[in-house]
Amino acid sequence: MPPAHQATKAANTDQLIQDDPYLKPYTGVIEHRYAQFSRWMDTINKDEGGIDKFTRGWERLGFNVDAKTGEITYREWAPGVTSTALIGEFNSWNRESHPMKKLDFGVWEVKLPKKADGSPAIPHDSKVKISMTKPNGERIERIPAMIKRATQDLSVSPVYDGIFWNPPKKYVFKNKPPARPKELRIYESHVGISSPEPKVATYKEFRTQTLPRIAYLGYNTIQLMAVMEHPYYASFGYQVTNYFAPSSRCGTPEDLMELIDAAHGMGITVLLDVVHSHSSKNVADGINEFDGTDHCFFHEGGRGRHELWDSRLFNYGHHEVLRFLLSNLRYWIVEFGFDGFRFDGVTSMLYTHHGLGAGFGGGYDDYFGSQADTESIVYMMLANEIMHKLHPHIVTIAEDVSGMPTLCRPVSESGIGFDYRLAMAIPDMWIKLLKEKTDEQWEMGHLVHTLTNRRYKEPTIAYCESHDQALVGDKTIAFWLMDKEMYTNMSDLTELTPVVDRGLSLHKMIRLITFALGGEGYLNFMGNEFGHPEWLDFPRAGNNSSFHYARRQYNLIDDKLLRYKYLNEFDKAMNTLESTTHFFTSPHQYVSLKHEGDKVIAFERGDGLLWIFNFNPTQSFVDYRIGTEWAGTYEIVLDSDWKEFCGHARVDRKTKFFSTAQPWNDRKNYIQVYLPSRSALVLQVKK
Repeated sequence: MPPAHQATKAANTDQLIQDDPYLKPYTGVIEHRYAQFSRWMDTINKDEGGIDKFTRGWERLGFNVDAKTGEITYREWAPGVTSTALIGEFNSWNRESHPMKKLDFGVWEVKLPKKADGSPAIPHDSKVKISMTKPNGERIERIPAMIKRATQDLSVSPVYDGIFWNPPKKYVFKNKPPARPKELRIYESHVGISSPEPKVATYKEFRTQTLPRIAYLGYNTIQLMAVMEHPYYASFGYQVTNYFAPSSRCGTPEDLMELIDAAHGMGITVLLDVVHSHSSKNVADGINEFDGTDHCFFHEGGRGRHELWDSRLFNYGHHEVLRFLLSNLRYWIVEFGFDGFRFDGVTSMLYTHHGLGAGFGGGYDDYFGSQADTESIVYMMLANEIMHKLHPHIVTIAEDVSGMPTLCRPVSESGIGFDYRLAMAIPDMWIKLLKEKTDEQWEMGHLVHTLTNRRYKEPTIAYCESHDQALVGDKTIAFWLMDKEMYTNMSDLTELTPVVDRGLSLHKMIRLITFALGGEGYLNFMGNEFGHPEWLDFPRAGNNSSFHYARRQYNLIDDKLLRYKYLNEFDKAMNTLESTTHFFTSPHQYVSLKHEGDKVIAFERGDGLLWIFNFNPTQSFVDYRIGTEWAGTYEIVLDSDWKEFCGHARVDRKTKFFSTAQPWNDRKNYIQVYLPSRSALVLQVKK
């Protein structure tokens, strides 16, 4: 292993400092974490045969079947026990018949050749466990850590089972993954709640019923939540027990593969919402106290526990934990065809205080002080660098509320290596405005600042509301806007009331300005594209195990008498505009107007696109001057007030606007437009 100064010398911080001089006092900290990253890469290459081999841990550990002989090999890392045995239905749970042999580094092994009659030693879809003896003689039994299928029987106790999954017919993928999207338009999805029916929907139902809706709307990426097995449905998938097993409540592993394959056939990228920030503290069905110790996969004591989440925290500085986590990422790419990851809980990973009680408003010391968790940061650097090297087409997104600098800079520049970060301040702003301020009190400057406040060269995914904002205790934006009138006045057969008119108008404007100005990508949580009412609440003891709110009411847009269809069509129009103009990737973005009195915002974004928003609740403006850099004739390419979006068509869609070569609002030219109240216009110049 090279000395530290050699690894540190390889760190390239020059570009970081040039782009952000505030980082200069923290050069030593940044170079130190890069040195730790380099040491791990050297170790993996020297001792593990390289990153490819190291990140295929599931091919050595867990259950593997020899394709030629049919022999089953089971290996498990359990350094804290003195003996182990494989038990299951195949041997009537006999703790003596299949003892395991101890190998190096705390790994145990047993081989099971085919039976004399040629059948597998362990039948497909049968229950298995590992039985272990602790140094004090106590016997413990666990579900294998890399089990590929885990099921629940809630009719008794409940009971959780590890399943030996070896179907005689392997799923064969028909479609290649699409090329990496240059612009991300993400449809955040939870398979279980994707049906209007009060039940847990399946992978098959999502494939046949929801995928076509996503493709119709023009989203090019799906982010699948709650995929890794989790026993408590209401945890939204964030209390993982079995990291290599897709949630059995939605179907088989092959069903999930078929879903991803179908998405690829539609040209849609599929991201996995991955939870490596913490783990369920369950022992019987999880990996907590796996070998009977407090520190097998996690830090022991307080450092290994997240008190607010009531969960365990990984020891990212441990060799075998890195193998487990990095192999877990690789497994979902290689075996299931996922095209990348949205990393949950990154703020918790970045800091030893996990972001609890931290304001992140005191300067860069908040990011680079002693509270920065170097081990965890280095793990994320390794994950991003290795996965991108092995699979260049993948995308990684970080959920971080702190605004950590360098999070989305390449590891080669001493960054942490994510491709995008989530703009988590934007949805908070919208909810706060709707809850606490009248329309007249909205501040255009504050709105623009929040939408544009992102770090240079660190691409951002903007969103108005994700699953977080829809959870019980909050409400969807549509419900904040229209509340009970969504039950009585959303039919075309009823009068368009002032409440519903305002709600539909602002719902479109909020989405469009976030879409246009908030980042280099966009995310929508399923259902919010058509103004899903109410909130999201999973079946639990507190609601009598009801599925009433744990579903997506797509039936509302299928009913052509209801006004939800207009919001749905507007969402499609937004995606179509981006897919044809590619403004997400354009370096040109300039806000020319934030008029507090008029409540008007105007900006240039993309090649020749001029965006104008009139948030004034009552006042329309005739011949309103808008500055623009581009001379030429302007045409309307999108108007939130069009009839097909339940608007009032107050601007003739065939109108052309001609520029005048006179400076206005620091732009070289101006045009004059009619701006109806509560509406947005997108114009495109013909130069």
